[in-house]
Amino acid sequence: MRGRFAVLALGAALLLPAIEPKNVTVKGYVLDSACGFTKELKKPISADCARACAKAGSPLVIWGDDGAVYWPTTSAMPAASQNDKLLPFAAQRVTVTGKLYVHGGSKAIEIDKIEPLK
Repeated sequence: MRGRFAVLALGAALLLPAIEPKNVTVKGYVLDSACGFTKELKKPISADCARACAKAGSPLVIWGDDGAVYWPTTSAMPAASQNDKLLPFAAQRVTVTGKLYVHGGSKAIEIDKIEPLK
């Protein structure tokens, strides 16, 4: 009896629709992820530093004013780096709008629009 219930529960879980991402607006700095984590920076040292790290392959992230790190992502497959989209804003404070994905305590944002914050 338990086995049947488990199979039915698993089947029902697989049929549930995926949770839709939420549209959000985030404010924060475009920062090299390595500096943010290993140097505990809350804002960039310089645009040149952030660009050099990004060109070397380190992902740029949005270090939110709320303290969260937002990893830029894409829903297109195969997935591609989002550094090219963020590079013009390296070390700048920005406003980003897009779809928020949350998984295991991490936050990712599919960027619809990014603008420098005035």
